[in-house]
Amino acid sequence: MPLSISPAVQSALDEGWPVVALESTIISHGLPRPDNLAAARRFEQILTDMGVVPATVAVLDGELKAGLTDDELVRVANEDVPKLSVRDLPISLARGGSGATTVAATSYIANLAGIRVFATGGLGGVHRGASETFDESADLKVLSEVPITVVAAGVKSILDIPATLERLESLGVIVLGYGTDRFPSFWLTDSGHELDWSVPDAAAVADVMAARDALGQPAAVMVGNPLPIAEQLDPAVHDRALADALRMADEQGLSGKEVTPFLLQTIVDLTGGDSLAVNLKIAENNIRVAGEIALSWAGRSK
Repeated sequence: MPLSISPAVQSALDEGWPVVALESTIISHGLPRPDNLAAARRFEQILTDMGVVPATVAVLDGELKAGLTDDELVRVANEDVPKLSVRDLPISLARGGSGATTVAATSYIANLAGIRVFATGGLGGVHRGASETFDESADLKVLSEVPITVVAAGVKSILDIPATLERLESLGVIVLGYGTDRFPSFWLTDSGHELDWSVPDAAAVADVMAARDALGQPAAVMVGNPLPIAEQLDPAVHDRALADALRMADEQGLSGKEVTPFLLQTIVDLTGGDSLAVNLKIAENNIRVAGEIALSWAGRSK
């Protein structure tokens, strides 16, 4: 198998020490250069300071990578690499290519490596108008097939949040609110949608993971981790920017893969960069919670 696990990650897995997978799309496509490299290093350092081994995931030169060297982080941050979802992996490997991994691809590769916890910003989901376009992120299907625990601040408000929650339920993905019974919507603490289940802390998440394993269920545990209210994007600013961005996309006749990057960049522009600053807070907040879950899981397994 063309899977390369870094020595530090492999040693941690062999010894039962905590490991957290990190995606690389946020580095290559989610943040501007050169800030993206500094952020990638900071993400890893947060985990290292907690006593958790970071495993940033990417594809480099036809190899699936679980755990990157600093030189490899630099490559992902500075090279113009494509975003790779699960369906793209065989093509990239066959061509000896490189790419940054989405939530779907990161979950898939982390599971191959034996990593149980993954931190990301927000999941992909069901797109607005999907009843006509059938536009739905591959993240959802992959999470129904991979028993990983992913910490995310819900899904971005540019998506159809109630439809995404329905799909997660249909696919058997366990959704837990972390210290909340409300589903977060990325930039905002509360999407307005109530969750069936919440957990108070990392140990409770580890309990659910163990129970899921005992039942042999194949799907992921999705931990919805909201930003503190004081750190969220101002709701009024968010609502205006989202409405304007959706209107502009409609006026330009955008469809398919054109829509999401346009909406995200337009919201950055309309908020004067505030949404991008919140993105970083979201990523760091989720990484810390994922580190706590990994520590609880490792402690339980010893």
